[in-house]
Amino acid sequence: MSDPTLDRFRELLRFPTYSHEGAGGVEEAFAGFHAALERLFPRVHAELEREVVAGRTLLYRWRGSGDGAPAVLMAHQDVVAVDDDSRWTHPPFSAELTGEGDEATIWARGALDDKATLVAILEAVEARLEAGFRPASDVYLVFGHDEEAGGSGVAQLVALLDERGIRPWLVIDEGGAVMDQLLPGLGPTAVVGVTEKGMMNVELSVEQSGGHAAIPLPGGSTAVLARAILRLENQPEPPHLIEPVVGLLESMGARLGGARGWMLRHARTFRGPLAKTLAKTSPQLAAMTRTTRAVTQLRGSSSRNVVPERATATINSRILPGETVESAVAAIVRTIDDPAVQVRVLEGTDPAPVSPADGPAWHAIAASIREVFPDAAVAPYVMLQASDSRHFAAISDRVYRFLPFDLRQEELESIHGIDERIRVATYRRAIAFFDTLVGRL
Repeated sequence: MSDPTLDRFRELLRFPTYSHEGAGGVEEAFAGFHAALERLFPRVHAELEREVVAGRTLLYRWRGSGDGAPAVLMAHQDVVAVDDDSRWTHPPFSAELTGEGDEATIWARGALDDKATLVAILEAVEARLEAGFRPASDVYLVFGHDEEAGGSGVAQLVALLDERGIRPWLVIDEGGAVMDQLLPGLGPTAVVGVTEKGMMNVELSVEQSGGHAAIPLPGGSTAVLARAILRLENQPEPPHLIEPVVGLLESMGARLGGARGWMLRHARTFRGPLAKTLAKTSPQLAAMTRTTRAVTQLRGSSSRNVVPERATATINSRILPGETVESAVAAIVRTIDDPAVQVRVLEGTDPAPVSPADGPAWHAIAASIREVFPDAAVAPYVMLQASDSRHFAAISDRVYRFLPFDLRQEELESIHGIDERIRVATYRRAIAFFDTLVGRL
């Protein structure tokens, strides 16, 4: 039997709304996606004011009954590339529905990142409009078109809102989720990003004498570059705990007994030992304790038998709040400690400011989470990835990052990967979360 809620979601998942450079069929995909939104959510498009910014980013204004500060609900339309669809269990844009009951699942690129959030927001708003609901103050829906490629659309949109004097009291975008067993013996925890790491791409380059590979010279460009990379690999930044991570640990400790729970409840006192422990526990937890550096690209000779005169590496760095692009570059130069290696910043953004884990905006989100996920504790955390929400820091000091999904580990790993999917029950809870949140706006 057909389910209109799922039918709408699956139809929208079938549009390959790519934003990466060189993608084909982008105009057609976005045009079809926008037309489908208008057809599938008629009340939203009849009663809310819609603007298109930067060609494809969508801005909706839902006028409230009062003139207080507005709230912003965010998601993005674009999806990352599919490199090899033959490795998928189901075609990535078929939106296949499989299984029954709690295991019913929809398979598609964008099912988690980030169309489930986008469509869940629209489902909640459409239902509230049908019920005659009107928010106390304006609500803006912001759907970026190129989040996966840098977020220029939302950057322009925020500049537009800034010109209009808009200062939101609450902004919520993609981010943390409801995760079970963050630590052994720990129940579900809804982690809400109160900040996100900065991002920087750095080029390391070495220029030395090259020549024929049959007569290699010692200390060639590739050898010097390899030594620099190994120094960065073997000398990571020292771990330390920033305030949002302390809040996360205290929340976990409140639900754990014994010495471990006691230490976590006193995380502020034991910052040093706990930082070292987290850094050894898992790559995910380690990334919350330091600025990370990863080699993503290597370039040398274009010929197999030529030692290159110039060798380069690209380092992708994720910068912990409290640090800056400038300080992260200085740390790289200091660690490499070799004047033969030139360090050049290709692009970079500082970490987002930290939003408070208290106050009306936080409590509206936390209360909505508890209503839909009654077994979950709510805790702040540091979002490790970049999102469109970082642009809103220019006009709001209450910016939060949360996906209202209860995710299994294999589902989390499918984001940006093979077999991206969402369980139907998870999607319905996302709609319920946004309906509950909208009712508080």
